[in-house]
Amino acid sequence: NKLRTGLALLGIVIGVAAVISTMAIGRGTQEVITSRIQSLGTNLLFVRPEGTGQNTPSTLTLEDASALLDPVFSPSVAAVAPELNTFARLVAGRDNTFSQVIGVTPEYQFVRDYPVSSGQFISAIHVQNASEVAVLGAQIAETLYGFRNPVGQNFRVNGRQFIVIGVLESKGGTALGNLDNQVLVPITTVYYRLDSERMSTGDVTVQTINAQIRSLDEMDSSIQEIATVLRLRHRLSGDDDFTITSQQETIETLEETQETFVIFLAAIASISLLVGGIGIMNIMMVSVTERTREIGVRKAMGAKHRDILYQFVSEATLLSIGGGIVGAVLGVTVAMVLDGRSLGGQTFQTAVSGDITLLAVTVAAIIGLFFGIYPAARAAALHPIDALRYE
Repeated sequence: NKLRTGLALLGIVIGVAAVISTMAIGRGTQEVITSRIQSLGTNLLFVRPEGTGQNTPSTLTLEDASALLDPVFSPSVAAVAPELNTFARLVAGRDNTFSQVIGVTPEYQFVRDYPVSSGQFISAIHVQNASEVAVLGAQIAETLYGFRNPVGQNFRVNGRQFIVIGVLESKGGTALGNLDNQVLVPITTVYYRLDSERMSTGDVTVQTINAQIRSLDEMDSSIQEIATVLRLRHRLSGDDDFTITSQQETIETLEETQETFVIFLAAIASISLLVGGIGIMNIMMVSVTERTREIGVRKAMGAKHRDILYQFVSEATLLSIGGGIVGAVLGVTVAMVLDGRSLGGQTFQTAVSGDITLLAVTVAAIIGLFFGIYPAARAAALHPIDALRYE
C-alpha cells in the first residue's frame, strides 16, 4: 500500500528534516555570536569589583587602571581601558530613546576594537575636561537622526546638552548585548555629570578595567601581575575585593550555554522522530495482519522463525532509513535556503554539519529497527496452521 507507506514515512522525513535544520540554525547562530565576541579580542582581561550588586560600591578607580601599566610590576599588560556605565534618556529634537551610556578613555577604541565610521573618538583632552561630548553607536545614531549625519549635532542626555563628535561602525548584536545601541562619553563626564555616586576620597571610580595583554601565552602571568598590583594598592591581606576574568572564559561559557540550548531545540524536534517510529510500528502491525496467510505458507514451506523475523525487521528498517535519507536531503536543503535570508527582521545564519546529518539518519534507522521488532516477533510467533486458517 504505497499511500499508507508514504504517510508512515512522512513522520520520519519531517523528524529528520526538523532536527537537521534546527541544529543548522542553532549552530550557525552560535558561530556568528562567537565570532562577534572574538572580534572584540581574545587577549583581554576584565577586572571588576568583587560583588556586582546594584548597591555594591566599586573598589576600582581610574588610578588603579593607570597603575596596571607599570612596566616593572605588570610588564605583560599592553594597554588598559577603564569604563563606567550608566543608563540615560537621550533626546534629539522630537526623537528620544533610553540607552546605555559608557564612560571611556581614548584607549577604549583600540582595546575593545571600536572603529569610528565618521567624526572622531574621545580624546585625552575630553577626559581631562569632563567634556560633554559623545560618540554614538550606529543604531542610536539612526534612531535619533535617521539618515542625517549626526556629527556636530546637539542632543540631550538626562537633560544635559551634549555634542556628537563621532559615530561608531556597526558591530551588531551579541549575547552580551547590542553593541550598536550604546553611547560613549568621557569617563570623567559620566562620573561628574551623570552619575550621582561619589567616593569620599574624590577618586574617579570605574566598574570595569579592560586590560589588553601582549600575548595569549602570558595570560596566567598577567592575571597574577594584575592581582599583585591591585592587592598592593588596596592594602589587602585577606580576600581580594576584585575579580579577574578573561574574554576566552566568557566565550567558553557562552558556547556551553548555547550548545545546551541547541541540543534542547533538537530534542524537541526529535519528538516527531518518535511519532514517525510509532507510525512505522502501526504500519507493520497492519502488514502482519494482512499477510497472515503469506506467513503461514512460508512457514509451511520450511521458513524458520528467524526468516520471518528478519523479513519484517528489515522491512521496517528499510522504511526508516529511506525516510531518514529523504529527511536529511530536505533538512539540508531548508538550511541552505534559509542561510542569509531575512525573515521577520531576523537574518538566519546556518551551519550544516555532516556529523549531525549522519546522526539523524542513524537514529531514524535505529527507531525503525526498535519499532519493527515487536510486529516482526508477533509475525514470527504465528503457528503455521493458525496462519493458514486465517480468513
